[in-house]
Amino acid sequence: MEKSKFKPNGFALVPFLIFVVVYLGIGVTLVAKGDPMGFYGFKGPVAVIVGIIAAFLMHKGSIDEKFDALVKGCGDANIITMCIIYILAGAFSVVSKQMGGVDSTVNLGLTLIPPNFVTAGLFIICCFLSIATGTSVGTIVAIVPIATGISYSTGIGLPLITATVVGGAFFGDNLSFISDTTVAATSSQGCKMRDKFRVNSFIVIPAALIILLIYIYLGYGMQLPATLPSIDYIKVLPYFIVLISAICGMNVMGVLTLGILSTGIVGIAGHEYDFYGWLKAMGDGILSMGELIIITMLAGGLLEIIRENGGIDYIIQKMTSHVKSKRGAELSIGILVTLVDICTANNTVAIITVGGISKQICDRFGVDNRKAASILDTCSCCMQGIIPYGAQMLIAAGLSKVNPIEILPYLYYPFAIGIAIVMSIVFRYPKRYS
Repeated sequence: MEKSKFKPNGFALVPFLIFVVVYLGIGVTLVAKGDPMGFYGFKGPVAVIVGIIAAFLMHKGSIDEKFDALVKGCGDANIITMCIIYILAGAFSVVSKQMGGVDSTVNLGLTLIPPNFVTAGLFIICCFLSIATGTSVGTIVAIVPIATGISYSTGIGLPLITATVVGGAFFGDNLSFISDTTVAATSSQGCKMRDKFRVNSFIVIPAALIILLIYIYLGYGMQLPATLPSIDYIKVLPYFIVLISAICGMNVMGVLTLGILSTGIVGIAGHEYDFYGWLKAMGDGILSMGELIIITMLAGGLLEIIRENGGIDYIIQKMTSHVKSKRGAELSIGILVTLVDICTANNTVAIITVGGISKQICDRFGVDNRKAASILDTCSCCMQGIIPYGAQMLIAAGLSKVNPIEILPYLYYPFAIGIAIVMSIVFRYPKRYS
């Protein structure tokens, strides 16, 4: 492993902790005082700015050096890509809604899915789409608007149905051959994708089946509208275009762009809006993502300052200093990638960051590289699906207009795979790879 040029420094993590405490602490305080929208009373970008100010005051170096690190983090390729996805997702969400696509798609879904299997059906659809496309973000963008409409029509709690989509999205993010996390995990550990998939399947598919049974149980007693409005099938077409193009492997940004264009054609042809109305709807959708884009860029800048001051390296150093057995080695790999994901809010970046040292641990303690790749991927996906400030959670919450904290208790699948991977380490299964 290439040695890091940054000296480990635990003090570097303090600004990030300040950001988290301010962001979550004030929201919790306001909610406790009786404000149900307390988390929206104190804006996330302000909390990040507080953390950035703390970083500027605490860390050594000139102001120019700190600004350079901040700008570098804000302009990171992964951050900019994420922001572009936010922009396109917001535009697609609003233009499709104003065109009437959400209502038509919801009504179609209600006619095809038996009432008792709405949540289970959505989970299966999301699992299939995410494993076919390899992207949790793309799955969430495509399905959450539909799920939101179903929630309003059926009375299913919006946090529950949003969490169902998020859980299904991470099924494929964890298992798909074309997922970034799979590519990062297998390449860093030097194993084949099919072997990692085989190990991963033994661990997470039983968890997925258990969660599916839970969703079936939760679906009983659900009351659908006695009569459903007529379905305008042409308005459903843009969603099918998005889903099919995603399944075919198109880049998520290409998928969203195609969805926006097709929605515009259908909406203008159906006189739902004219050309200028379509442009206005896109603008409204983009502006609706403004806060999310700002907090994403600022958080990227803050984490870059922390990284250059040795915060990430400090975590890595501490987590690997007491490893003495194969089980301990596997646990340290899992804990390490989990902590880095908490700090970076990016499961792919977390795997890349930890991958090198994970390989060293495997070589030293005889850990099967296929099991290590599975641990890296599963632990990072588990934590990424839970943290309220992760991209997937923020997008899902933004599209459904639900607070991420409200979604958290219903994230059954991410919690389930977390339990499953811990059990696989403690009880040493699958035996062939442990």
